[in-house]
Amino acid sequence: MHFDEAMEWVVQGFEAGGVLVLVVGSLVALASAAVAWRRSGGSVAYQRARQGVGRAILLGLEFLIIADIVLTITIEPTLESAVALGLIVLVRTFLSFSLAIELEGVPPWRRKAVEQSEST
Repeated sequence: MHFDEAMEWVVQGFEAGGVLVLVVGSLVALASAAVAWRRSGGSVAYQRARQGVGRAILLGLEFLIIADIVLTITIEPTLESAVALGLIVLVRTFLSFSLAIELEGVPPWRRKAVEQSEST
């Protein structure tokens, strides 16, 4: 097996892992929401589903970014693929950032201040 073939397997593994995280994480979040719905009602279930699916998306995106980085660095090290990687990472970073704010309710640079004000 040559290096390029091995790296293609690595990329496919990370891509499959990302999709698996998205699917399993979403199913677990929905199952958790169903349990919450039976115990506490729709509002709690909705929040639990939303947060669980959001976390699954964040983790799945991380796996897919790793796959894109490995692909660009090892298999297609061209300027065009590097620019495409940059755009992909930019979009996925924006999505991750937006989801993190949505889940936590506060931007990362304000998180520490909020935690300190809540503890006092």
